[in-house]
Amino acid sequence: MPEFPSDIRIELPTVQLPTGAAVPALGLGTWYMGEDPRKAKAEVAALKRGLDLGMTLIDTAEMYGDGGAEEITGEAISGRRDDVFVVSKVYPHNASRQGVVEACERSLRRLSTDRIDLYLLHWRGSYPLEDTVAGFETLIKDGKIGAWGVSNFDTDDMEELFAVQDGKNCAANQVLYNLSRRGIEYDLLPWCQERGIPVMAYSPIEQGRILRNGELIRIAKARQATPAQVALAFLLERDGVIAIPKSSDLARVEENAGSAEIELSDEDLDALDRAFPPPSKKQPLDML
Repeated sequence: MPEFPSDIRIELPTVQLPTGAAVPALGLGTWYMGEDPRKAKAEVAALKRGLDLGMTLIDTAEMYGDGGAEEITGEAISGRRDDVFVVSKVYPHNASRQGVVEACERSLRRLSTDRIDLYLLHWRGSYPLEDTVAGFETLIKDGKIGAWGVSNFDTDDMEELFAVQDGKNCAANQVLYNLSRRGIEYDLLPWCQERGIPVMAYSPIEQGRILRNGELIRIAKARQATPAQVALAFLLERDGVIAIPKSSDLARVEENAGSAEIELSDEDLDALDRAFPPPSKKQPLDML
């Protein structure tokens, strides 16, 4: 596995949002951060190291650590806000027209910033989509967010969203996607790709559970890489996909960054298809 001097910045592939903004295809997740004050220093350091390496997209949410992850993110981006693309998410029960605005204000305070670059509805709730979208559009008009999107939306949800006023302004859909969770490849991923809507892949290594797969280990050894790097490289091969692995370990952050330097061959991809078969029919959207 390559080691990176402190002043090295990796050239990462980028994904373009419908707004025209280009973001790295490999970012930083924060799920489970901000839950234990004793870990805060290490979590901030890990995010800073990721930013140094070029993973300048950070994904967080008001749900993570009851806002604690947003506070960790705010500390990590302090003094370098303009170099970071910040993504956060609103709870469904806060996603009324006015509730979205109020929730965003709270997130902005925790993040210690004046704007969120991409603000997502975390999953569908009871409020009508047109109300949530109206709240998002108000936030854009007021300069509080740069763009809005959704999370955990399946193809039928996306079609319903596109049918409401301003629904086509959706700039991303964040879903569970990794080698062992390939259901979106049948319909949702192509649907989003055809419309230029990036798919953000959360839990891109299935929280470590896929890393003991024998074929993944074999390919990793042949590439002088780690199984996690191969799993991330698989996602980086996909058009319009942004992977957001989470780690609070400096060495693991560097390992994740190294996945961008791995080129998988057609033989590698065929072997991964055999080990982790792609879907042959529509599957329910996976969620964690």
